[in-house]
Amino acid sequence: MPDLGHEVSFGVFLPNPASRPGAVVRLAQEAESAGLDLVGVQDHPYNPDLLDTWTLLSHLSAATETIRLFPDVACVPLRPPAVLARAAASLDLLSGGRVELGLGAGYFRDAIAGMGAAELSSGDAVTALEEAVDIVRAIWDGESPVTRDGRFHSLRGAAPGPRPAHPIQIWLGSYRPRMLDLTARLADGWVPSQAYAGFDEIGALSGHLDRCIIDAGRSPADVRRIYNVNGRFTMTGSGFLDGTPEQWAEQLTELVLGQGFSTFVLGPTGDILSVLNTFAKEVAPDVRERVANARAAVPVTPPVASATAEDEPVPDPTGVPFERISVAAMLATDGGSERSGSWGDAGGLAVADRPRVVRRTGTAAASAPAAGSPGGPAGPGMRDNYRDLVAIHDHLRSELVQIQAAVAQVAQGDLDPATARSLIAAMTLRQNHWTLGSFCASYCRIVTIHHAVEDAHMFPALARSDASLGAVLERLEAEHVVIADVLDRFDRALVALVQEPGHRDGEGTGGAGTAPITRLCDELSDLLLSHLAYEEDELADGLRRMTEPI
Repeated sequence: MPDLGHEVSFGVFLPNPASRPGAVVRLAQEAESAGLDLVGVQDHPYNPDLLDTWTLLSHLSAATETIRLFPDVACVPLRPPAVLARAAASLDLLSGGRVELGLGAGYFRDAIAGMGAAELSSGDAVTALEEAVDIVRAIWDGESPVTRDGRFHSLRGAAPGPRPAHPIQIWLGSYRPRMLDLTARLADGWVPSQAYAGFDEIGALSGHLDRCIIDAGRSPADVRRIYNVNGRFTMTGSGFLDGTPEQWAEQLTELVLGQGFSTFVLGPTGDILSVLNTFAKEVAPDVRERVANARAAVPVTPPVASATAEDEPVPDPTGVPFERISVAAMLATDGGSERSGSWGDAGGLAVADRPRVVRRTGTAAASAPAAGSPGGPAGPGMRDNYRDLVAIHDHLRSELVQIQAAVAQVAQGDLDPATARSLIAAMTLRQNHWTLGSFCASYCRIVTIHHAVEDAHMFPALARSDASLGAVLERLEAEHVVIADVLDRFDRALVALVQEPGHRDGEGTGGAGTAPITRLCDELSDLLLSHLAYEEDELADGLRRMTEPI
């Protein structure tokens, strides 16, 4: 998911040892003085070595003035939701609207059971959390007594209130499919931790969340992304958040522009004060500046939830209208035509040689499976794999428009090539690299939506469900390689332009030196739009017949 346009913010994951209460409070005050935006406090009520989270947050609200506060994340099995709702609203009123609410289903089940709570299965814990979110919102927003008869949480005419000072956001810590689906449907924010979802995994989780959000009829921009991170500052490191402040800033900027994250909460280690100040005074302002420059160059248009009507016209970011083609409409389509872009014979793969799916016609089409049945269109409440694919492609088309705008500004002298290359490198297209693992030795670290569903799951699943798609899938994989080559040449051309005399200091370029960039951008646009349309047209039937979600 590309940049969602949220304000970028930074915080500290506050250590809360009961043995050093004074140091805990001073660290929160130091974070505020250094310019950080929020403090997160872990919640493990079963651990006697830690200060109680809500007691500590209440004390911190009185010891600070501006920094925002949230439990990162509250252990719902040991926090009755109605009481939790009143506690959060009360603290929000006392702090002047500085509280958000992080919630979790409860990971350490044995320890939770040891405190007297029911020992729930993972599935039941998710159900209990969903009931808790409903109760919390009802207590905050209700006008009349609240009654709920859930499996795990019940209310019988509980009085609502108090109302918080501001609309408190609910952020959920989630990693597994059911929890991600719950986050997509009900949460205002998603708060994973690097310890459980590292840099190599976070893209796939974010992609899964985005698909769930779209399936729920919401926009990905409706769910803020908060990432609990940890690392070290060093001159010799080379991994994620293992290097100089500048390297940290580059990597966090990639997560903002390429994955839609906007808030980073650091768990400091080692010389905690030194690390905190470096993060607040060097990394945070650097990331803010980089993101602001990128957004100024190409304004962010957050994606919206995809339409549920499969034939509803959708605006093409290139300015050329196209429609999401239904299976029925495609039966009469000329299989040899290109409805978008122009492939030609790129990579020695002539467009005329593209394999085409043999479509059912006549009585076979008339007797096609009904909606919701195996092999039929998605029924009510079922995931529509074809719609999901088109939604992902819409994001890629949108990013292509950003690339075209950046290149145009470089050619006109309005944007320096270094900024353009940084912007393009952060987008999903460039992160994907559109390559297969066997083709590219330096496989991209960030596995984003399109690459994950096609290379690792969608193509193999389609091949298993419909052997007749084999030739089409092979052709699509071959086209990925051709597009990867264009992206590589595009990137090298931008590097060469940056290295030209007179362009090192961020000066505008313009002139004949940008001609190769423009040509490559046009080539990429022609190939990519043709490829996306071909894939949608040929896989529509197979995706709708495939029973497992992409």
